[in-house]
Amino acid sequence: MEIRDTRVLILGGSGLVGMAIARRMLKRQPARLTITALTQEETEAGFEELQRLAEGKTEIARNWGDLMVATEFKDERRDKLAESPEKRRRLLDDIYGMLTPELLKRSFLYQLLVDEKPDIVVDCVNTATAIAYQDIFSSVAGLRKALDAGEDVAEMVEQHLAHIYMPQLIRHVHTLLESLRAAGTQFYLKVGTSGTGGMGLNVPFTHSEQRPSNMLLAKSSVAGAHSLLLFLTARTPGAPAVKEIKPTAAIAWKKIATGPLSWRGKEMERYDAEPVPFEQALDDESNAWRKLGGPLEAVYIDMGENGLFSRDEFETISSLGLMELVTTEEIATIVVREIRGKPTGLDIVSALDGAAMGPTYRGGVLRELALRRLEELEEEYGTRSVAFEMLGPPRLSKLLFEAHLLERLFGTLGKAAKLDPQKTAEAAEALLMADEDLRVNIVSIGIPIISAAGDKVFRGPVLKVKPEADGAVDARLIARGWVDLRPTNWELWRDRIGRYLEEVTHAPSPDEGSIADVDLASRKNDIRPGAAAAWIFKKEDGGERVKR
Repeated sequence: MEIRDTRVLILGGSGLVGMAIARRMLKRQPARLTITALTQEETEAGFEELQRLAEGKTEIARNWGDLMVATEFKDERRDKLAESPEKRRRLLDDIYGMLTPELLKRSFLYQLLVDEKPDIVVDCVNTATAIAYQDIFSSVAGLRKALDAGEDVAEMVEQHLAHIYMPQLIRHVHTLLESLRAAGTQFYLKVGTSGTGGMGLNVPFTHSEQRPSNMLLAKSSVAGAHSLLLFLTARTPGAPAVKEIKPTAAIAWKKIATGPLSWRGKEMERYDAEPVPFEQALDDESNAWRKLGGPLEAVYIDMGENGLFSRDEFETISSLGLMELVTTEEIATIVVREIRGKPTGLDIVSALDGAAMGPTYRGGVLRELALRRLEELEEEYGTRSVAFEMLGPPRLSKLLFEAHLLERLFGTLGKAAKLDPQKTAEAAEALLMADEDLRVNIVSIGIPIISAAGDKVFRGPVLKVKPEADGAVDARLIARGWVDLRPTNWELWRDRIGRYLEEVTHAPSPDEGSIADVDLASRKNDIRPGAAAAWIFKKEDGGERVKR
C-alpha cells in the first residue's frame, strides 16, 4: 500500500530498529507518525529527532506504556504488579479471563490503537524477550523449595501464574487482532526475532553455565509461537494484511561514544576489592568490596536493547561465523518494501504460508467416497450416527442433533423452511420421548436437552457446557451446547434455512463456470446435518477459512 498521507504507528518506535524505520517512513510523508516506548523518557529523544526530520510535513506524536496490560497499569513494572495481591488478581483476570468487550477495552494496546486509528502498524517491540525474560524457571525453583519446606505457597502460585509464557502471548495476539479490527488498520508488520541471533543451539552467547540457557531457549520458543499465531492471524477474516520480518543476526548500531556505562536505565557503579579467603568469596555479606563512587566510563558501541558493547565484545559477536551483523537501515528498507507491496522474500508469514500443506484434490475426492461408505453402513446396520462430542465444540453437537431432528421431521429443506415453530417444538419433543436411542445418544455425550416449554432439562452425568458460578442458564449458554426444543430456536432454524436456500438458489450453476463456491451436497434439497452445521459455522459464526 502507499504510505503517503496515511496514519502510521510504530510500536517500540523509539528503539534502534523502530527509529530506523521511522526515519525511512518520513521520506514517504505519512500524514501522522506515532512512536511508542515502555516509558515516556524513552520516547523523548526519538520524538524530538523525528520532529526535526519531518519539517512540518508529517505530524509526529508519541505515547508510552506496557502494551500487554490494562491501561491503568501501563506505567507500572510487571514484577511490581505481581507483588501486589489486588493488582495481581486483576492481572490474572486480564490474562486468563474470557476476552469480553469490557476486558478488551481495559487493554492499553486496544485503547492506543482505537485512539490512533493507524492505517499501518509496525511492531518493533521485542515481545519474545518481554515475555520469556520473566524467568519462569526461577519461579518454579522457588515454588519447589517452598513446597519442600512445607510453606504456604498460595501467593507464590499466583505470582507464578502471572509469569507463565503462553497464556500471556495468546492473550496478547488475540487482543492485538481485535484491536486492529476495531481501529480499521489495513497493514500490520512485526519485526520479530529468532532469539539466538540466527545461531543454533550451539550459541555461545548465553547468561548461564548451560548452553544455551533455558531463558534463551524460552525466548526462541515464544518467538516461534508468536510467528505461528501471526500466521493464523493472517488467515482470519477481517484481519489486516499481516507480515513478519525476522532478522537473524546481531542488529547494529545506534552510536559509538565514550562516557558513563549504564544498563536498563541504571548506571554501572565503580567498586574495588581486596583479596579474601576462598571460603568467603561467595558470601555476599563478607564486605569484600568497597564502593568508589561514580559510574564506570569507557568507549562503547550502543547496540540498542542488547546494551553497550566494548570494542572487543563487538569484535567477538560480529565475527564471521558467529552472529555477524545486519544494520537497522537494511531492516527498515525491507519493512518499507513489504508495506509498499514490493516482494522481498523475507516475510516469515508468507514463507510459512507457502510451505504449509493445505487441502488436496485427492482429499476432496476421497471425502465423497468416505461419506458414501458411512451412509451405506448406517443403512446396513439400521443406525444413525450424528455426533460423539470428540471433535468439539459442544455447539457442533447441538447443531447436528437439532438438524437431525429437522431431518427426521421434514426430510427436505423446502419443507423445513416453512415450519411452524410451536408445532415443530411439540413434534421434536415427542420424537425424542419416543426414540430412546436418540435421547440416550444426546445426553450420554454431555449435551443436555431443554424441553419445548423451557421448564425441564434432560441431562446425563456430564455437562459439556456448564453455567457460570451464579448458575444462570441464559441464551448464550444454551447456544454453546444445549439441544433447544423451544419454539424460538425452531424459528431461528426456519430463518437460517431460508437464507441458506436463497444463497444456493442464487448461486451460479456449473453451466456458468467454476464461480460457484458450493459442493455437491448443497445442491440437493435433502436436509444434511453436517452440511447445515458447516454453513452455520462459515456464515453465522464467521469461521470460514481464508486460504484454500
